[in-house]
Amino acid sequence: MRWERMDEFLNYLYYFDTHNSPGGVRMASSKSTTRAREVPQFSLYGEAVSSEGAEFVHIELIETRSRLHDWHIARHTHRGLFQVLFLMSGHVRAEVEDEVWEREGPVVITLHPSVEHGFDFSEEAVGFVLTVDQNVVFSVGGGKDAGLHSDIFSALFLQPLAIDLSGVPEIRERIEAILRHLIAESAWPLFGHTLMLEWLARSVLLLLVRLEADHRSADLSGRNDFELFSRFRTLVEAHYKEQWLVGAYADQLHVTPSRLNRLCLKLAGQSAFDMTQHRLMLEACRKLTYVPSSVATIAYELGFQDPAYFSRLFKRQVGVSPKEFRRESLEG
Repeated sequence: MRWERMDEFLNYLYYFDTHNSPGGVRMASSKSTTRAREVPQFSLYGEAVSSEGAEFVHIELIETRSRLHDWHIARHTHRGLFQVLFLMSGHVRAEVEDEVWEREGPVVITLHPSVEHGFDFSEEAVGFVLTVDQNVVFSVGGGKDAGLHSDIFSALFLQPLAIDLSGVPEIRERIEAILRHLIAESAWPLFGHTLMLEWLARSVLLLLVRLEADHRSADLSGRNDFELFSRFRTLVEAHYKEQWLVGAYADQLHVTPSRLNRLCLKLAGQSAFDMTQHRLMLEACRKLTYVPSSVATIAYELGFQDPAYFSRLFKRQVGVSPKEFRRESLEG
């Protein structure tokens, strides 16, 4: 896998989108649509699928990408990326799985990676598209508490939601202020840039969790899948340095490896093994950026017995050697 470098550890590219129904909150059908045609899969809409990267937060204005496509975003999915569309004003017609939502801003739409969706915006549509990878959603906390609150955002992504903001002007203003901070931080990366983006993104998501908490009636099967996925993510956080095999994780979760793989592909667009490798390389990138230890020491800390093998694996996954990655990180 080739991971493209950006201002932070690595680069993911993504995209996000929206719609309306009576009652403020609307969940799409949990059924997957079956179609003879193949639905395009993008990172950001219109861009070829990139390989997996480390933690990533991307934000852009709705008009940035939609204007290029005459305000029409064809049906597509995203691999391993969670998206939230914030339509502050204007209209959107959203095709979300088997449903069509007609929405007026202000409204928020949340989508998990496997959701097929497309949008038609009015030309006066104003808002933001926030895209985050799974580590931002699930890896909440740090140190020994990493993964402790890994399901805190699950209410937002069990099923697609459309959350009406028209009756909560104070929260809407707080959300918009944080989104503008995200835009500014993305444009002018300074020390701690990656952490700042993560914290700001999680702040927005937490405000949405609070707002939506009293209105949800989640589908039980969807909840069970998401909770199982969250438990897997928690186990990965606890044991990725031990480099468990997929079978060991499956045993702990009391499911078969094939069931675990299907679940990961459904909710993250990656196999269970790829997710464990993704987490391991994310930690390697962090250490190479922030810890002045030698490459060999970092390899041993991550459970590798052979530093040379670690370097080869890192280059294959990330696209550059550990030393090159560290040099590029230090050079900004």
